[in-house]
Amino acid sequence: MAEDLSQRTLKFALSIIKLFSSLDKTTQAQVIGKQMLRSGTSVGAHYREASRARSKQEFVAKIDGGLQELEETRYWLDLLQLSGIGEAVQVAPIAQEAKELTAILTTMSKNTKVQIS
Repeated sequence: MAEDLSQRTLKFALSIIKLFSSLDKTTQAQVIGKQMLRSGTSVGAHYREASRARSKQEFVAKIDGGLQELEETRYWLDLLQLSGIGEAVQVAPIAQEAKELTAILTTMSKNTKVQIS
């Protein structure tokens, strides 16, 4: 599972990079896109940091950091789609993957918090 999720978050980051590269060069698209790029590419970094955690508490902190970045990314994706800046056909599958990754990381965090208690 760990290697699969590591690869999945890497593919997610690559899809974010490709989406950013496809955006128009307007100020609005670039500002929103750069925010999305920063948050969307950091999810995998948080997951990899979590996989090297020295304690369950540190693991939860890193996973929760990844969740925060996913929520921010989902916000920027929604904004791109609702504003018409990003093409729905490109944004929708990335938004769906963000939703699925959120569910996975939430479960991991909750399950680990139960073990800590």
